[in-house]
Amino acid sequence: MLTAIVRPPTAALARCELTYLERQPIDAEIALQQHASYVACLRDLGVRIIELAPEPDLPDATFVEDTAVVVDEVAVMTRPGAASRRPEVESVAVALTLYRELRRLTPPATLDGGDVLRIGRTFYVGQSQGGRSNPEGIRQLRDALAPFGYEVRPAALRDCLHLKSAATWLGGNAVLVNPEWVDPATFAGCEALPVAPGEPFAANTLTIGGVTLFPACFPETRALLERRGYTVRTLDVSELQKAESALTCLSILFDAR
Repeated sequence: MLTAIVRPPTAALARCELTYLERQPIDAEIALQQHASYVACLRDLGVRIIELAPEPDLPDATFVEDTAVVVDEVAVMTRPGAASRRPEVESVAVALTLYRELRRLTPPATLDGGDVLRIGRTFYVGQSQGGRSNPEGIRQLRDALAPFGYEVRPAALRDCLHLKSAATWLGGNAVLVNPEWVDPATFAGCEALPVAPGEPFAANTLTIGGVTLFPACFPETRALLERRGYTVRTLDVSELQKAESALTCLSILFDAR
C-alpha cells in the first residue's frame, strides 16, 4: 500500500535554513493549514499516512523527504548537508524500521533526499558548488543501492537548492524541467518538458496514480501540463514555499509491506 511519512510544521519554520531565497515572515497557522490540506489530498488519492510528532526545536523538520531514500529493498538514511537538520533523521529512521532494513550514510558524506530524483531504476542526484549533497554522499548512496540493481548518477545543478527544485518525474518517461537550473540532456531517454518562462520554481510536482499535484501559484506551467493531457490538482503551499520548499519535500512515499 502506498504510504507517506509526513510531519506537521511548527512556528519554528520561521527560522528555517535558506540558501537562495530572502527570509520572509511565515504565518505558522497558515503553513499548518496548507500542510493539512496536502495530507488530506494524499489521503484522497489512497495514500496511507504515517504522521510523525511535530519537532518545535527543528525548524525544517516538516521537510521529511530530505532524511531518507526508500526503495522496495531498503531505506537509506541520509546525512543532510545543513548540520542543523541532522537531528531530524533519527525519528524518521524509527518509523521506517517497521518497514525496511536501514542503511546509513556516514561522514564525510552529505546528501539531502530533495536532491534525489528517481526515474525507473535510475537515481539522479543533484550536485552543485556549495550544495547540500557532496560526491561522497552520492558514492555512498550508489554503494547502498547497487546490490539491488539500481543506478545512481550525479546531475549538475546551478542556482537552486535541490535537484527536485529543477526537475521532477511526471510519469512514464516524462520529466518537468527548469532548463536554467539543470540540463535536460541529463535525463537521457526521457522527454523533458520545460516550465513556462517566468515560473522558474514550477518544476517541482508530485505524481501519484496518474494525478500530478502542482503548486497553485504557477498557472502557465499548469496550463502547459493540462494541454499535454496531464491530470493536475493544485495545492496552495505559499507559506511553505517561503522556506525554500516544495511539494515533494513534505513526504516520504513508499510501498508498505
